Amino acid sequence: MQYKYFICLLISMVSLWSCNQAQDSKTTSEQDQLAGNRIFISINGDTLAPVQKSEEEWKAELDAQAYNVLREAGTERAFTGKYWDNKKQGIYTCAGCGLPLFSSDTKFKSGTGWPSFWEPIRPEHVLLKEDKAFGMARTEVLCARCGGHQGHVFDDGPKPTGLRYCINSVSLDFVEGAKMKGEKP
Repeated sequence: MQYKYFICLLISMVSLWSCNQAQDSKTTSEQDQLAGNRIFISINGDTLAPVQKSEEEWKAELDAQAYNVLREAGTERAFTGKYWDNKKQGIYTCAGCGLPLFSSDTKFKSGTGWPSFWEPIRPEHVLLKEDKAFGMARTEVLCARCGGHQGHVFDDGPKPTGLRYCINSVSLDFVEGAKMKGEKP
């Protein structure tokens, strides 16, 4: 009887180890994809390095709602975020790492209750990933520098791109009056 118990325990341990190895490999692959050959540019035109932190570090830095959305792909309730109706001029940055993601120049009123943009500041600042959660096929938008979940992109936006980047306010910070270095004032 003890022999059978030992075999079951051994099989469980090997399965757990294999699962952890696969998860570690997936995490490394996602981090490599984030960094890739992307060049991240700050508002001031400085080059920024990719951000890699442990989940414990993220938990210590972010409040509960920001952690849920940025690190666990949660969603804030519609019409509750601080930027869904913001009409000020400036730059929207990732709340996790400060990477400029969207300009107020591309923000539009979508009626959805979340900030919506028709294009990112730089295509290499966002990472698009297939999302099949909840039985739907969508395209998730991530910050390419830190991997923070921003929201989703849909093909029902205005011209010129026809895209709607539907972003959680809690995933963003806003720098009022800011322009990317090199943009016209």
